[in-house]
Amino acid sequence: MTIRLPDSGGVLRAYEPRQEPLALTPSAPFTSRVVYSAAHVVAGPFADVSPDSPAAVDWDATLAFRRHLWSHGLGVAEAMDTAQRGMGLDWAGAAELIRRSAAEAKSVGGRIACGVGTDQIASGSLAEVRAAYEEQLAVVEESGAQAILMASRALCAAARGPEDYVEVYGHLLRQAAEPVVLHWLGPMFDPALEGYWGSSDLDAATDTFLEVIAAHPDKVDGIKVSLLDAQREIDLRRRLPDGVRCYTGDDFNYPELIAGDEQGFSHALLGIFDPLGPLAAEAVRVLDTGNVAGFRELLDPTVELSRHLFQTPTRFYKTGVVFLAWLAGHQAHFTMVGGLQSARSLPHFARAYELADGLGLFPDPKLAEERMKNLLALYGVTQ
Repeated sequence: MTIRLPDSGGVLRAYEPRQEPLALTPSAPFTSRVVYSAAHVVAGPFADVSPDSPAAVDWDATLAFRRHLWSHGLGVAEAMDTAQRGMGLDWAGAAELIRRSAAEAKSVGGRIACGVGTDQIASGSLAEVRAAYEEQLAVVEESGAQAILMASRALCAAARGPEDYVEVYGHLLRQAAEPVVLHWLGPMFDPALEGYWGSSDLDAATDTFLEVIAAHPDKVDGIKVSLLDAQREIDLRRRLPDGVRCYTGDDFNYPELIAGDEQGFSHALLGIFDPLGPLAAEAVRVLDTGNVAGFRELLDPTVELSRHLFQTPTRFYKTGVVFLAWLAGHQAHFTMVGGLQSARSLPHFARAYELADGLGLFPDPKLAEERMKNLLALYGVTQ
């Protein structure tokens, strides 16, 4: 059986889908790395909402997907940009997501860390930015989850220089009840974050970032770096104080960064580990045995799919993530918060299907094929 898929030039060609998925079964947590999957939210498909309305979330399907990730030993990074923070999911929705997911994690023994930002305000003074961060930090800590201090559009707009970042983050770290993860999200993911840490010069920004960490090493569990620059991440992690982890957020170079070198390695907090969850978990378990070559053999072939999903404009990678969740049967529809399912082209979807199918990511390849054909038919492609 074949399926006709459009290529980047709009030409239809035959593709023969895989018949059997990879045999990947749930198992215990990892021993050599801490690994989080930044998980997407499942939209409520029957809600009468517009792209400007508060998000309608299918809570049952959203929490079921998190149980799927936990069952494979992965931690869940909740209410991050993968969950469309600032791209359809407002703070009220994110707060409910945090509370529900943290309670679910507690009930099943899953690891969870949650994003803390300032998206309840569009802009404001430094004092207002601090207050917004504090409000969100309180919600996360009250839920019992670990906090991830995310980059703030409002802080980026309000800060006059590096000293304002040092002051705001220092204030938050001093009051944090437990060590947090600091998240440096690059402008390729969110253009409004250009010049974060007080400079567009990444060397200068790195120095400020490290200054914040050095002043509060007991309050920083780790850093999450999403700059899509492997060497910069390696250089940065080598400068971290002892005991402070580096969680890679590099969806282009994650196998080499997690594998590491003679001077260290990165843990992981990745959006691509949403669709790759079971396969990524299997690879890390191989790494737990010390088999770096086996780890790379499993994970290296996934990079082509990840680079495809995260191609520019990178911030729309969520569309591909949710598309693959639909094909894999984790949700019954391909609808997204804010109507973001329209953010990628049919050739983009076709290539994502082909790459994911080739990796064996679909538990039911026949279901994935049928759903891909349904999408093609909506675009006027007959088989």
